[in-house]
Order: sequence, then structure tokens, then C-alpha cells
Amino acid sequence: MHTVEKIGGTSMSDYESVRDNIILNPGASQFYQRVFVVSAYGGITDQLLEYKKTGQAGVYALFANSMVDTGWQQKLAELKQQLLDINTALFVEGELLEQANQFILTKLDDAEQCLLDLKSLCQHGHFELASHLSTVREMLASIGEAHSAWNTATLLQRDGVNAKFVDLTGWKSEQHISLDQRVQQAFAKLDLSSELPIVTGYAHSEQGLMSTFDRGYSEMTFSRIAVLTGAKEAIIHKEFHLSSADPRLVGEQNAVPIGRTNYDVADQLANLGMEAIHPKAAKGLRQQNIPLRVKNTFEPDHAGTLITGDYVSESPCVEIIAGCKGIYALELFDQDMAGNLYQYEREVLEVIARFKGHIVSKDMNANTLTHYLSANLKTVKRIRAAMEARFPEAEINQQRVAIVSAIGSDLKIPGILARTVQAIATRNISVLAMHQSMREVDMQFVVNEADYDVAVKSLHAALVEVHNHGQAICLAS
Repeated sequence: MHTVEKIGGTSMSDYESVRDNIILNPGASQFYQRVFVVSAYGGITDQLLEYKKTGQAGVYALFANSMVDTGWQQKLAELKQQLLDINTALFVEGELLEQANQFILTKLDDAEQCLLDLKSLCQHGHFELASHLSTVREMLASIGEAHSAWNTATLLQRDGVNAKFVDLTGWKSEQHISLDQRVQQAFAKLDLSSELPIVTGYAHSEQGLMSTFDRGYSEMTFSRIAVLTGAKEAIIHKEFHLSSADPRLVGEQNAVPIGRTNYDVADQLANLGMEAIHPKAAKGLRQQNIPLRVKNTFEPDHAGTLITGDYVSESPCVEIIAGCKGIYALELFDQDMAGNLYQYEREVLEVIARFKGHIVSKDMNANTLTHYLSANLKTVKRIRAAMEARFPEAEINQQRVAIVSAIGSDLKIPGILARTVQAIATRNISVLAMHQSMREVDMQFVVNEADYDVAVKSLHAALVEVHNHGQAICLAS
């Protein structure tokens, strides 16, 4: 009867809060019978790979984009110093600091030598760098979680906890095994009644975790551990509550934590880039009926948000107003599309998938396909160029927009769409497109990016009323 808990990167950067609010929290029902899966310290994975929000190159991106430039080595040297500074802040001085530095320096030096050897190898005509890049990405990603997990386990041991560093990264592993096998092997040796596992969020597998889940890999590790060990509850500790809207937009006095919701709502949030959990990670929890709780590290006494598969609000209501800016609407118009929509859609989706563009939403009519993409401008330009080459007679346009969504576990409210549109119209906001599916868990509105903040405020004011701490009054039909 244990829990499996994941600690996010921002929370990991505050060891004392993690220790006092999560590990040693006096409100915890028991000290052990818990498993902790940890992310890299805040911002470290960005520097190892690329910056998630801006697309700025990290070590991986610099290495991948040039066979000649040595910028990746400079970036790696800067990162090495930052990781040593983190160690100094945590351990201050002494033998533990020396051990911590030795642990991470060994990994960084090994990684640098691997990259240099690979560069040298790929100067020969029979070897191509591109065929090895997925492995490079996996290797670099693993360093951040190994660093934070080793540090946390060592610090907890210093502070009187029988913590165990559980390394799933497969560093110098002699065999390639599946994710499930790696988890099962690691946990076969653990006694959860007297040991507290601190587990790397990255886990090496023969399939490659990042090739499927990319930056959501730590959530997949967390999910599989919960499923394979039969956890009674999965818990994610973040630096914020899952609230009815962004408090920075609607005001802290108006946005409150959502007490209950379901995995459908969590999927909608993930699609907008506001992940409570990666949808593929949520799938395993949902299938095994494992509830997921999202908690705020810095408010440990708050119960947080409980997410289950079967929850439906007592009466239909809007639970959350969420959205995303920086979306590109990529519109393809072709007179020949009428009556041949399937072929156009299939080929456009193949192009978007080739460049790994994330589709937030789409709409279509007889001769027009529009995909709303969460991607940087460089990726969008590549997608557009490929579409222009494939459909030379088509008219292709792109526009930067925002999407605002009203989400709830049950939106079967007569007239809710009309009321929602009215709430936006009263603020003189032009709706460029809107979507509501028959599943009735969300409504999406595409607006000009400049109107995003006002649209969120307006919808929250009109559709969500706050009552009691952590609960939302549902809009009665």
C-alpha cells in the first residue's frame, strides 16, 4: 500500500522545501512506503537538450546541427560549472561535496568523450551522424536526472533518512532491456517498508523513451513504476496548484485549486501544453484505476487535485479556463480538395509529423484545411515549405494566434456555447474559429494573440464562480 510520487524540476531546485514539505512532512500517514521519481533541477534539461519554450539550442541541439562547430563543448563547459555550483550550494564543503562533484564530473566527461568519438567516427563516409542522434539525445537527457537523484538521496541519508539512489539511466549498461524490465529489476531488490527510493526520472530502454515521449519521459517512468508496483495512488508535486485559471491573469483571489476532476480534463490540459501529466503516462494509471493527485510543494497541507477516471462533476460545469499563446494557424486552400479531403489530410499530417509539429487543434471544410500548431517559427517554416512543394497550386497562409479553452468533466449545459461566445463578444474580441466536440469536455476558441489575456479573464468571470477552498461552483443549467 505505497504511493509513487514525482517531484518537478522547479520543486527539486529547493531541497529544503522538498525535504520538509514532502519527505518529512508530519502530515504524511507513514514515513516509508513511498517511491520518489525526480526530475532534473529546473532548467538543466533545457541546457542539455534545447530550451523547451524558446527553442534555443542546448548541448544536444548545438551538437546535432554542426559537424564542425565546437559550440556544444562551450555549452557543456558552462553547464558543468553550473552543476558544480548547484552541488556547492547543497553540500557547502567536505567529503560529500567531493563525492557529488566526482559523480557528476565522471558522467559529463564520459558524455563529452562519447560525443568527440562520434564526431570523429562520422567523418568517415560509412557513418552518418543523423542515425545516432536519438541515442545522443537519450544519453544527454539522462545526466540531469542522475545528478538530482544522486544528490537528493545523499542529502536525505545525511539528514537521517534511509534513502536509496535508484539509477534507471542504464549508464554503461551491458544489456538493452525494456522499460518494464528495467523497473522490475530495480524494484525487486527494494524493501519499501524500510527504504525510500529516489529514482531517476529518465529510464533507459531498448525502445528509447524519448523517441516516443520526448520531454514527457519522466512522467512515463513515474507512471510505469506506479503501474508495475501496484501503487495505491500516484502523486505529482509541482510548484503550483491545478487551478481554475492562471492566477497571474485572473487574480489569486479569483483562481483556486480544483478539488476533483478526471483524466479527460487532464488530457485536454496536456494538449494545450499545460500538463498535469503526459496523456500516454495517464493511460496506464487510468487503465489500472490508480488515482492521480497533483499537489503544490509549497503548500504541503493542501490536499491538491485528485484525478480519477470515473469522476464527473455533480452538476455540469466549467472547471478550468486554460489556453496557450504562440500558436501558428497553418491554412491550406485548394479547389481540388473538394471530394478528395482524405488524401490531402493524410499527406498534410505526414508532413507535420515529419517535422514533429504538435497539433493543438484543426478545422476543415470542403476545400480548406487549417492546423493549429504549437511549434517554433523555424519548424513552421519547414512544414510550410514542404507543403508548398507537395501542393504547388494550393494557397497556403500562416498566422500567429492564441487558443482559449473552457474545460470541464461534464459540459452538457444547454446554451453554454452561446453564453461563452457572448462573454467573449462583450469584450470586443474577434473569434477566428471555435470547436466543441460531442464528448463535451472542452470548448476551444481561436483568437488573436493580443486578445488572449482578456479572453481568459472574460471567460473565467462569466463561467467559473469560486466557492470554498479548492472547489468551483458549477454553472447550473
